Amino acid sequence: MKLNLLMFAAVAALSVGSEAMADPVRVGVSATPILPYQTIDATGTSAGWEIEIINAICEDQQLDCVLVPTAFASLIPELTGGKIDLIMSAMSITDKRLEVIDFSKKYATPKSSVVGHIGTELVATPEGLAGKTLGVLQSSTHDRYAQKHFPLAIIKAYPAQDEANQDLVAGRIDATFSDAVFLLTFLEGEGLACCEVKGQVPRSADLEIFGPGAGIGVRKENQDLKEAVNTGLANILASGKYDEISGQYFEESIYE
Repeated sequence: MKLNLLMFAAVAALSVGSEAMADPVRVGVSATPILPYQTIDATGTSAGWEIEIINAICEDQQLDCVLVPTAFASLIPELTGGKIDLIMSAMSITDKRLEVIDFSKKYATPKSSVVGHIGTELVATPEGLAGKTLGVLQSSTHDRYAQKHFPLAIIKAYPAQDEANQDLVAGRIDATFSDAVFLLTFLEGEGLACCEVKGQVPRSADLEIFGPGAGIGVRKENQDLKEAVNTGLANILASGKYDEISGQYFEESIYE
């Protein structure tokens, strides 16, 4: 009788675990365009490099993933509050964030750039940005870096990078500081006539802030899901699927 009870308990535990992994996995993604990583197409559907990467991971692991557009500053509260299960939004793995959430292994190592108006005297240094209004994404690593390393600049934080770009075009700010890939796409489009790269900031400039790269956010208690995401990421890297997707968006690898 005791053996039967133990067997029943084991089967029940396995059933609960299977049901948990069978539930839809809600993936928090950007609610605004961050090209070419993410955008919203004409039908209102999320698209872009990160969307294809997370879809490939979910397909590899047979996860029923549902995309949930969310403001960047709300992603961690939504994750810890149980409203989403993963974060896929160019979020850097940092010690500060690891105090609250966990991450998958890195899936990208993006660089950072400062972009300003063509012909203006502006350099991506503390002295070169003194007195300049610098647009950053609210609650991002670039926001933290700017607050720490550009103390004489006037930092203006935006809920979306696209809004900072628009204010730069309109002349309401002097420069913006963000992911180099985001800004390159901006310079090839809307910012072509007005703006140029004023300098780059290497990840090594402050690893405490920038961390080792971008990862997929997950709740600390959801280690089964974290393991599944890491396995899926490893599989698409090994199979060439990651490079196949990335080659459609980038001329050179952003994974080191």
